[in-house]
Amino acid sequence: MGQPPDPQLTKRPDHTDGGSAHQTASDVSATDLAMMERAIALAAQAARRAEVPVGAVVYKGDRIIAEAANNREAAQDPVGHAELLAMSKAGKALGNWRLTDCTLAVTLEPCPMCAGAMVNARLGRVIYGADDPKAGACRTLFRIPTDERLNHRVRVISGVLADQCQKQLREFFGRRRS
Repeated sequence: MGQPPDPQLTKRPDHTDGGSAHQTASDVSATDLAMMERAIALAAQAARRAEVPVGAVVYKGDRIIAEAANNREAAQDPVGHAELLAMSKAGKALGNWRLTDCTLAVTLEPCPMCAGAMVNARLGRVIYGADDPKAGACRTLFRIPTDERLNHRVRVISGVLADQCQKQLREFFGRRRS
């Protein structure tokens, strides 16, 4: 018998609206779907530049504030993740590092670095497509955005257009391996 699971890793608290901080793709709006489609288009642009195909869009209501795609290879920047780039641009565009009323749509589940940045940016919500079994920090390996020990929680919606996002990643890595 193993030890019982750590309650911090299995709880999904949300102190912002009294509901569950983790939701499913059925909880998305038409705007959310449109923003994820834009993120998928950005990811395709990244793939054409030999970058891992991840795209991200920060939006408020139905207005895009900022968007980005991975650029680690081109910039030789270890923090050139789409999420970080889009959040940084959004803060500058809004003149405020707090992204409280914003949503981030991203094609791949954010890693620990990006999930931590979402908490520090006070992001309101993240929606993502494909789970990341090797580095996912929103649901798969860790639950950083909803960890009640942190000073802010980010609502998480997973699985939004997941099949399309997964297909992009599978095709990209298939081409790299062949």
